[in-house]
Amino acid sequence: IHALPNHELNKKQPNSSEVVKDYLIFVLFTGLRRREASNLKWTDVDFRDKTLTISETKNNSQHTLPLSDYLFSLLSKRLSQSESVFVFAGSSTTPLNDPKTQVEKVRKICGFHFTLHDLRRTFETTAESIGVPYLAQKTLINHKFQKSDVTAGYAIVTVERLREPMQQITNKLLELCQHEQI
Repeated sequence: IHALPNHELNKKQPNSSEVVKDYLIFVLFTGLRRREASNLKWTDVDFRDKTLTISETKNNSQHTLPLSDYLFSLLSKRLSQSESVFVFAGSSTTPLNDPKTQVEKVRKICGFHFTLHDLRRTFETTAESIGVPYLAQKTLINHKFQKSDVTAGYAIVTVERLREPMQQITNKLLELCQHEQI
C-alpha cells in the first residue's frame, strides 16, 4: 500500500488518498472491523499509554489495543495532519465513509480482489502463523470466549500482555510487505 502513488488512489475529496491509504494500513495492522476503524476518534487514542480503545464494538465489549511502534508513528503523523475529531476523517465533521472507489483502485493496482474484512483475516492469519497464543489472538480481534470455555475465563489478558504480540504481528506484516521496520 505504501508503494501506491497517492494520485492513483483518489483524486477527489472528502476521502483523500492519504486518509484512505492510512485507513487500509490501519485496518490491516490492527485487525479492527472496518467501522470500528473508520469511527475512531482522537479521544479514543491514548498517545501517552500507546493504546486505543473502541467503545462501540460488534460484541458490545469495550476493546483496548496496544499500539505497535509502526501504528504509533502512523497515528502521530495522522494527528499532525488532522483537523477533525475523527482519526480517518471524511470531512472535518464526519468519519471516513466506505471507500469503495479507492479500494477498487487498489484492487486494480494490486491485481487481486480483496475486501476490508480480508485485511482483518490477514491480521489474524499472521498472528496464528507466528505463534501468537490463541487467547491473545482472540483478545486482539475482540472475539468473545464461549461460556463453555472455562479455562479461558481464568486467564487475564491485559493490554500490556498484548503489546509484544501486537509488535510481533506488525513486524511480520512489515516484513511481508517488504517495508522497512520502524
